[in-house]
Amino acid sequence: MKTILHKADSRGHADHGWLNSYHSFSFANYHNPERMNFGVLRVLNDDTVSGGQGFGQHPHKNMEIISIPLKGDLEHKDSMGNTTVIKEGDVQVMSAGTGVFHSEYNKNKNEEVKFLQIWVFPKTQNVTPRYDQISTRDLATKNSFYQILSPEKTDQGVWIHQDAWFSMGDFDAEITSTYTLNNPANGLYLFVLEGEITIEDQILQRRDAMGLWDTDHINLTAKAASKILLMEVPLA
Repeated sequence: MKTILHKADSRGHADHGWLNSYHSFSFANYHNPERMNFGVLRVLNDDTVSGGQGFGQHPHKNMEIISIPLKGDLEHKDSMGNTTVIKEGDVQVMSAGTGVFHSEYNKNKNEEVKFLQIWVFPKTQNVTPRYDQISTRDLATKNSFYQILSPEKTDQGVWIHQDAWFSMGDFDAEITSTYTLNNPANGLYLFVLEGEITIEDQILQRRDAMGLWDTDHINLTAKAASKILLMEVPLA
């Protein structure tokens, strides 16, 4: 097994007043040639948006864009005619394909919204743009990983145009869990949302991340109550 460690305080950071964003990979004014991507995982931004503020209408093309709200209500509008609100427990996906415009705003004026913005390179270019969102509340299982995204339209969670699988885990302290890769040729990017875990004799705390590859499974132990996002992606 090979690994790479990305501690929370090693991420890029941009504070725009209305937007406080931490970048796991190079993004906008943060450029680190050693942190461009993890396989097809191109962007992992940890965003906090002030009340009533947000991203004005802007374009995307040939990218799978996943949003995972952590707190508050995020309003989405796009050129496909969708106007929706996503909140904690939801997962949103937009296949930009041939091109789409969208905006994202904090729907509430008196509280911030926190969400993860994730971009994945697609395996097929110039697909017809599409949008979807689901609630994961009925999928969630305590003390084990549960799938929220896959390549299959009929599988659990949302789907994208890439051979990737995302899973979430909500673990009590001292629980040990195993994740088995759907494709051993893939890599895993593990992101600790809350808590503290041990994996491969490495302690990971809140917002720490680790990339792992050349393995068909991982074992981890929660040292405290922990929430984890696992992203299994092709490495090329």
